Amino acid sequence: MSQQNTPTAKAATVLLIDDHPLLRNGIKELLELNSEIKVIAQTNNGHEGVALAQQHDPDLILLDINMPQVDGLETLKLLRAQGITSRIVIFTVSNYEEDVIKAMKLGADGYLLKDMEPEDMLDAIEQICLGKVVVSPEVITILATSLRSHKPSSAHPLEDLTVREKEILKLIAEGLANKLIARRLKIAESTVKVHVKHLLKKLNLRSRVEAAVLVHQEGGL
Repeated sequence: MSQQNTPTAKAATVLLIDDHPLLRNGIKELLELNSEIKVIAQTNNGHEGVALAQQHDPDLILLDINMPQVDGLETLKLLRAQGITSRIVIFTVSNYEEDVIKAMKLGADGYLLKDMEPEDMLDAIEQICLGKVVVSPEVITILATSLRSHKPSSAHPLEDLTVREKEILKLIAEGLANKLIARRLKIAESTVKVHVKHLLKKLNLRSRVEAAVLVHQEGGL
């Protein structure tokens, strides 16, 4: 079952995909405390979520993991397979390392846990709408722990990067999405994507969020 709304001018549009109607409505009311954020549609299942994403092309999709029939990770996979370029943020109770790593590998732009304080969640969503990559602190800890057992092959992995790759990695570590990186460096977004792909391969990492964590662990660039 889906609900749709008409966005106000210039508002960042959001699609909610979560099978708990009370939670969806609560999130909608919270987000719309900010006049520059508008929940354009909501649904309780993954397949309809993909259809709504294709119909509305929202700026942001908030996606739960634990849903019947098609779970959030499979929905994420379907969204990216359909060429959906919206920012997709996992919003869930699951802090299992396997879920976190898989979500990042499938193209999630962030990972937030549902037990966060309402004001923290609103702040995080505002940052996401500005193009930042945002994850819950607990998720950063999970990724850092994973990295310690999944170290890059080089003793000083960042030294293997080109000057341009280091510039892009530094901006990734600041939480910028590809579009903002391209704007900052005055290059095409497609060029940024190629550089990100190459630097992740060099660093033997699975996601840009892991790359950001590695930079902080290494003390920066």
